[in-house]
Amino acid sequence: MVKLSVNLNKIATLRNARGGNIPNLLQIAIDVQKFGAQGITLHPRPDERHITYKDVYDIHSIITTELNIEGNPIDKFMKLVLDVVPDQVTLVPDSINAITSNSGWNTIRYKNFLTEKVHQLKNIGIRTSIFLDPNPKLVSSVAKIGADRIELYTGPFSLGYANNKLNSINPYIITAKEANKHHLLINAGHDLNLENISFLIKKIPNIVEVSIGHSLISDSIYMGLEKTIQMYLKKINQFYIKDN
Repeated sequence: MVKLSVNLNKIATLRNARGGNIPNLLQIAIDVQKFGAQGITLHPRPDERHITYKDVYDIHSIITTELNIEGNPIDKFMKLVLDVVPDQVTLVPDSINAITSNSGWNTIRYKNFLTEKVHQLKNIGIRTSIFLDPNPKLVSSVAKIGADRIELYTGPFSLGYANNKLNSINPYIITAKEANKHHLLINAGHDLNLENISFLIKKIPNIVEVSIGHSLISDSIYMGLEKTIQMYLKKINQFYIKDN
């Protein structure tokens, strides 16, 4: 079944807007897990405009599910994840000035660079995932790099879903099939929401994990955090319930 990992960056953004510790990031991390999410995702950026490096050190000790840390593997980031040893590290090619992640890796061009980083992580038992555009031509190089998973960058899918959901999903289906051939597991994330998540999982049933932050936290303003997490889990799991 597909696991839900909740990205807490937007909670940190709200806290940072006023300073202090409201909302309390550690308490929300505890509650998110208590409310049913199977993981926590953190994405510390070099400017620390939302999740800070200190947040990661603080939060990892209260994780009872799984911790996924995302980021560009610059030296500071690599030191952090090698210190913390999360369950999973997702390598993302985000630039310092990017508002949010907006593309996956060119795994052909950066094969040697990524291979070095992945080997460092796997040598101490960290599961690795490569953030990837829906491009099947890039998948074989991910396997050669030695990563365990790809994370499909679902921004283009989410953007095109309202106008033509079949066209928007097709590149992802093809890329997922290629990943299967190379024995890579599949994560997905970026701009997923209650409207499109079920369709994505229906069309790509071999997805093992989704990471959702912005929409989930936005929905929780209206519905409350516990109810929102349950709504996402219901959308994610509805196909398994029918099958059983």
